Amino acid sequence: MPSGRLSYPERQRVAAGLADGLSYAEIGRRLGRPKSTVIREVARNGGAHDYRADRAEQAARRRARRRAPAAPPVPPPRAAADPRTRADFETRFAQMAAQTGMPSMMARVLICLFTAESGSRTATELAARLGVSPASVSKAVGWLEGRGMLRRERNGRRERYLIEDDVWQQAWLASMEGIAQWASFTRQGAELFGGDTVVGTRLLATSQWLQHIRQDMIEAAEHWRQAAL
Repeated sequence: MPSGRLSYPERQRVAAGLADGLSYAEIGRRLGRPKSTVIREVARNGGAHDYRADRAEQAARRRARRRAPAAPPVPPPRAAADPRTRADFETRFAQMAAQTGMPSMMARVLICLFTAESGSRTATELAARLGVSPASVSKAVGWLEGRGMLRRERNGRRERYLIEDDVWQQAWLASMEGIAQWASFTRQGAELFGGDTVVGTRLLATSQWLQHIRQDMIEAAEHWRQAAL
């Protein structure tokens, strides 16, 4: 199996394979390259729907000419932030999460777990730290759990809520499932209203776009999974 970066003819074959609707695995087999190589090549050069062999080749040549940057100096160890500074950061962190679309209480609970040394707290601890009712915590936990952003662990009579190191990967997977449902329902709507109607055309275009987005997300997730191995 060849090693090193892809040649320009190989990039042309990648582009042709994508245009023909081949999977990354099949393109890799035809090139004699690992699937992960093809995934990385496409992901760093516009994605499956915007990959161009000439642009990818130019980008690879620029990277080859670029000298490796010097390692940044290691910052000196810092003293632990005082409680007031930590609380201010947590507040601003939760506000940012809320501004980008997460409900406020869900954001506060998530950030409270993020900033815990163990990455976990009980419902009682969360309610006390946030100054809210247990019912508010319970609702937020259910919302976050449904999106793969935390899990429950029973310790005797108490439940602890934890975030894992791969919390964003789990949230990503849950997001893909939601997109799949939207794509399915909009396609059903297109069939119901008819492809020759304004509504049907709109729904079909939405479904197709969502399917493309989900496929790109699946391929990106596979790329990062392979890179982590």
